[in-house]
Formats: sequence, C-alpha cells, structure tokens
Amino acid sequence: MRAIRRFTVRTVLPPSLAGLEELAHNLRWSWHPGTRAVFEDLDAAVWEQVGGDPVAFLGALGRERLDELAADESHVARVRAAIADLRAYVEQPRWYQRQAAPTMPASIAYFSPEFGVAAALPQYSGGLGVLAGDHLKAASDLGVPVVGVGLLYRAGYFRQALDRSGCQVETYPVLDPDGLPLSLLREPDGSPALVDLTLPGGRALHAQVWVAQVGRVPLLLLDSDVPANDDAARAVTDRLYGGAGTHRLEQELLLGVGGVRALRTHARLTGGAAPDVFHTNEGHAGFLGVERIRELVADGASFATALELVRATTVFTTHTPVPAGIDRFQRRDVEQYLGALDVAATLPVADVLALGTEDHPGGDPRLFNMAVMGLRLAGRANGVSRLHGRVSREMFAGLWPGFDAQEVPIGSITNGVHAPTWVAPEVTALAARRMTAHDLATGAGWEAGGTIGDRELWELRRRLRSRLVEDARRRVRASWLRRGAQPGDLRWVDDALSPDVLTIGFARRVPTYKRLTLMLTDPDRFAALLLDPQRPVQVVVAGKAHPDDEPGKRLVAELVAFADRHDVRHRIVFLPDYDMGMAGTLYPGCDVWLNNPLRPLEACGTSGMKVALNGGLNLSVLDGWWDEWHDDDNGWVIPSADGVDDPDVRDEVEAASLYDVLEQQVVPTYYDRDADDVPRRWLAMVRHTLVTLGPKVQATRMVADYVAHLYVPAAAAGATLAADDLAGAIALADWRARVHKAWPHVGVDHVDSAGVGTSPQVGDRLHVLAWVALGDLTPDDVQVQALHGPVGPDEELAEIHVTELTLDDTYEADRYGYAGDVELTATGPFGYTVRVVPRHEALTSVASTGLVATAS
Repeated sequence: MRAIRRFTVRTVLPPSLAGLEELAHNLRWSWHPGTRAVFEDLDAAVWEQVGGDPVAFLGALGRERLDELAADESHVARVRAAIADLRAYVEQPRWYQRQAAPTMPASIAYFSPEFGVAAALPQYSGGLGVLAGDHLKAASDLGVPVVGVGLLYRAGYFRQALDRSGCQVETYPVLDPDGLPLSLLREPDGSPALVDLTLPGGRALHAQVWVAQVGRVPLLLLDSDVPANDDAARAVTDRLYGGAGTHRLEQELLLGVGGVRALRTHARLTGGAAPDVFHTNEGHAGFLGVERIRELVADGASFATALELVRATTVFTTHTPVPAGIDRFQRRDVEQYLGALDVAATLPVADVLALGTEDHPGGDPRLFNMAVMGLRLAGRANGVSRLHGRVSREMFAGLWPGFDAQEVPIGSITNGVHAPTWVAPEVTALAARRMTAHDLATGAGWEAGGTIGDRELWELRRRLRSRLVEDARRRVRASWLRRGAQPGDLRWVDDALSPDVLTIGFARRVPTYKRLTLMLTDPDRFAALLLDPQRPVQVVVAGKAHPDDEPGKRLVAELVAFADRHDVRHRIVFLPDYDMGMAGTLYPGCDVWLNNPLRPLEACGTSGMKVALNGGLNLSVLDGWWDEWHDDDNGWVIPSADGVDDPDVRDEVEAASLYDVLEQQVVPTYYDRDADDVPRRWLAMVRHTLVTLGPKVQATRMVADYVAHLYVPAAAAGATLAADDLAGAIALADWRARVHKAWPHVGVDHVDSAGVGTSPQVGDRLHVLAWVALGDLTPDDVQVQALHGPVGPDEELAEIHVTELTLDDTYEADRYGYAGDVELTATGPFGYTVRVVPRHEALTSVASTGLVATAS
C-alpha cells in the first residue's frame, strides 16, 4: 500500500557523540579523509552499506550500537578531535584573509542552477554542477567568503537504468530533505524562513530555504514544495532541467529573484555580510540583476543609476559554446512575469525587457535571451578556457557591433577541479607520506628520481585499476539483473575487464556533439583493438542523455548494443547512472581518458583534469582546457578535421585518426616494458603529467584567479560607485546618457599620415593624423585610437594593435585634431584605421558602451 506522506526520523545521539551530527552536516567530510575515517571506524560494515553517506550512516546505527560507541573513550576522543579540527578549519584565517588588496569583498554570492558537492546531495546533472561544487569547496579551502545560491530539486536530475533492449530509462525517486545533509533556515520563532514571489494571475510562489554547509561556505537551496503553494507552484522545484516554457522560466525567476531575497533573509538571520559581488554561473540566474535593480529603485535610485551599480558588481560566466545551449523565453511571457513580480511598479518594464531582447543582428526580437541579459548586466564576463573565451567572443560579437571579435569584453578563466575531492585516497596517502607540502603543491615531488620509484608508482596505478575493475563488474552485474538476466547467465561478468589491460575511460553527458559513439565508426577496427591477443584494450563508458534528447538516447542504445556483443563484452562495458560516486572510482582507475567532441564545442571538459591528477593520461581533440595545456608528454592529440563540413565524413576522418593514435602511439607505449615488466616511457609521461598539469588544474588556482581578476575589481568598482549615496553611479549614469545622446554627431572627418616613404621598412615610424568631430562631447569624454596591424586579402586587420592618439589642435565647430606615431615592427602587408570611442575611468572595456565611430 502506498504511503500518502513520508518523512525521515533522525537519530538522537548520545551526548558524548553529539558532535557526529555537526560532522555529518558539514559537507567537508566529502573531501576530508580524516572525517570519513571517523565515521567508517565506528562501524565499517554499516558505512559500506550506506555508501559512505554520514547522514544515512547515523540513521542506520541502532540505539544499542550507539550506546556501545558512546562508552568507548577512544571513539569519543576521535569525535571530539574531529570537531575541533573542523571548527579550526572554519574559524581560522586562511589564504584569503592574508591578502592585502584594499577592497577585498566581504561576501560573494555565487548563483548556479545546480551544485555537485557530493553524491549524497544529488543536485547536479553534469559538468556545470560539479564545477559549481568544486568552486565552493575550493573557496572554502582558501577562505574566500562565498555564499552559494541554488534550488533544491525534490527529484534531483534523474536516475538512469537500461531496459531489456539496452535503451535508457529514467526514474525520479523523491528526495526527503530531512534525510540529506541540510538544515532548514528558520526565523527566531522557529518557523521556516520563506521568500515570496508574486506570479501572474494573482498567484504566489513561496519557497523555504535549506542550507548545506560546504566547509566554510553556506549553500542556500530554495525549495518550493511547501504547503502555502498551490500544486503548480509546489512543482516549480520538482526536477533539474525537467521542464520547459513557463515552468523553466519560473525556476529561473525563483533562482534569480528568490535567490537574492534568500540571501537577504540569510544575512538578517545569521548576521552575515551582504554580498559585495554577485557571480552568476551561466545565464539561468540572470534575474538576480533585475531584483537587485528593483531593490535600489525602491530605495530611491533611478533605473539608470541602479543599473550602473549592479553591472559593476556582477560577474557572468558563460559555459556554452553554442547558441542552442542558452535558455530563451518568449518576450511576452517574461513581460507578464515581470509585471507580476514588480508589485509596486518600480521598474520600467520596457527597460528591463531590453536587457535580454535579441535585438542584435541575427537575433529574434520576440525572444528574451538569458545569456544576453547576463552579459548586459555584468561588468565582467568570462568563458571557462582560453579557447572557449575566444569562441564566446565570436558567438556574442553581435552585441557589440563595430568592434572586432577580439575586443568583445569576455575574458577567460580556465576551470579547475578540487583535488581533495577527486584524487584517490591511495594517491593522497602516498603523496602525504613521501612529499613535503611544497613538493606536492608544485608537483615536483612526482619528478623522476624522487621518493617514489617507478615500480611503486606502477603498482599504485594497478591497484587503482583493480578497484575500478571490481566496481565495474559489480555495476555491470546489477545492470544485467535489472534488464532481466538470470544470475546463472552472468558468470562471464567475473572475467569482464582485467587489472592488467590498458584501460580507457569515456564518461560525460551525452549530447550529440560529444560523440559517444565515435569509437564505433569502424566497429571491426575497434573490436580488433579490444581483442588483440598480445596488447588488448578495454574501455569503460558511462553517461546520461537528457530525457528529452532522443538523438542522445539513441547513441546510448548504440553503444550498449555494441558492448552487449558476446565477443567484446569482456573488453567494453557501459555503466548506467553515472554520478559522483561512480566517478570517484572511474577517474583514478583509467590509464587514458578519451575526449572526442566536435571542436570547438567543448567549453572546458574538466573530467580529463581529474584523471590527470590521479596519474592518467589524456587522449583528446584540441578542445577546451586540453587546447591550451597539452604537450607531447602529457597525453595524445586526436587530429581534428576542422575544414570538413559534412558531419559524417568528419566523423570518419577523426575516428580513423583516433584508431591511428591508439594503434601507433598509445598501445605500444603502454605495453613497452623493461625486464621488470615496468613501462618506463609510460610512467615518464605520468610523472610529467603530475608535475606540469597538477598545479594548473587545481580549483584553488581557478578561484584565486576569480578573486584577483574579477571579484576584487568588481568590489572596488562597486565601492566607488556606491560611495556618498551612489554619487559615482549617478555620475556614470548621467555621463552614459549624455554620450549616447551626443554620439550620432561624433565622427572621424579625415585621416592622413606621414613619416614613411614609398618603401616602408621595419623600424620606421608612421605619423598618424586624424581630424574628428565630437558634437556636444569634449576630448575628456573620448579616446581617439589608431588601430593597426597585419591585413589579409580582404583588407581586414588580422591582428589589431591599438595606439592612442593625443589631442594636437582645436578647431571651430567642435572639431579637433589628434596625432600619434605607430612603429612598424613586422614585415608584410600592413594597414591602419582610426576610431573614436567613449572614455570613462569606470568602464571595464573599450567596448563597454557599445559605441564607436570609425573612419570610413
């Protein structure tokens, strides 16, 4: 009989073990081996039974067992020591507190639609969420005062299984927040703290706020499944990426608008600092800027003034390299929701709609684009690898007409991964025993001739591979039983995979551009690699296709059908329900990590970083992070057929390249052994990877980059604009309005040059003269620039260099003369032009205003 309601009954701990509750509800345990060991040593069998989830572990211990443990002074002492260690970690100064910048933000709000902190808190679908979780954990380790903001999805993403025919099937088990490492934010009277949004038609959307403590970082998760809501409102936070249309719009309004209100409530109830900087991880949370503007307008600021302050203190990170990955809503729907939300009618709705309207060339003005709004509301924006930054500048160049793509104000900070989470315990323990903190941080401890010899390193790699083989066999058996196989028919699983065979991993979400089945393009050639009698290869594959992505689900079925073949099923397996728990064994156990997306559609791709930190090597097309950090000794490159337009032909060409690299480079290197059966060249590549990539791929490096290049400048800009009752923001808004009004009368009247003869040479100096009209503006409002560099056959500047021209003369009718010298530094075709752009000390980019007047 089905229950009409469910809830979780929590254990009452003996007083001497009460600290276990605090340890279980701070997710630091997910990356701190010492804390996990405290729980495991209380009862190893129960710990394994609950999958290493401390909350479930405490619930599984009976009263009698708890009383026994409470009477054991050694266990009590360990719990007390672990609590002391946690509190010291949370309270004592760390890296951030030792920084000397004058305007270090007191608080940074980090918004994301998903957070992958631990398998015990399944609120993620893939890379975006895991990156967000790693961002919070690294911020905690560094002491950066971040507050995370997201939604609590009652069914998470989805659980994946295979049916009898090998097709993906989805289930949505309901999560009980009381059984998760969460606490409910409460008012002083004990009632749940609620945030409220008004919806069209007089409806209301209420949400309570759950707090996940991620080390030092609180993560606020809004939950609309509360009695005060109607059924539709309760379902707003039902599933991650599970809805479309107005359902998705309501989720993103709750995340952005409700998230800001949750931050205000959390600060009021805890005494925490109000955020100085707001960071939106992808466009899903973009409405946070609208809510912040509404707050300021309600306090008396003009819309333009509020926009300047919000823009200066907002950071926007884009993760998608394709327009199809961006949420877009009907403009009329957004207008309707904005009208309902702004009960006091404080906002000019047309101005708000203009922030996200696709009014750029190639856009659809009927649509409201969340990435467009994110960029227009952010003073600082970035992609997540150097290549992705370039792709993003090209993709969004239409928002800044008149500027070259390289000048589009989108930078890049390459992602990183949280090493304590993703490095196998065996690797961590060995490094801790043998290396100094400096050698570990720099990677120098892994260099040849160090304290860890080749035989020991090779044995470590074999142990990690063996653990993966055991876990994969268990998962394969469970999957086949679910598909209807009889236990007696699964004896072959005992011999599936081998700890002594070259192991390749491939695991990720399954959109078509990631090409799950590229390896199957020539199935006979691929099977020959797997079944080679002297030098076999084995492949472990995992990945989820979105429930609505039928092409992606067909790829899963195709891969499973191949893996089901009797002749190869001991050499290739598909593991259903890819999650952080599986990844913890998969990444360390693979010798090679395969990545073969369509270049340049992989924004970053951090899974290969995690493998590298465990001594694995990468085999990838030059995309994402691999494009900037690969070399000849940390893995292999799959050549890309970038100029081939036919997708089928391109797949054939790149698959052939993949097979060639495997046959001619990867496999021979792995199986080339010395007299001691040790692959010296392979291990040299492993060491090189750990030495060179280890320090680069760290999430602490990534977060430190955000602090230095985005958070601190944004906080400084915000402080300047907010001082003296928003005097700076008011002045900047007035200046921007004046410049926009006057700009139609700004132009370059004439350009001339001198100083070079008919045969210019390297080292000559070109003297550029320009006469410009400024209308109602003054020379203080603008900068006149000479743009110069090599030119292509179409006369376009292939590489832009900028030289500022100085005011040389003043004429009647608002005309001015400018001049400057350009040194010729390279041979070949050379060209130049002159332009006028607005200038203000508060602008973060020459393209910030979107205004430019170029010589014609």
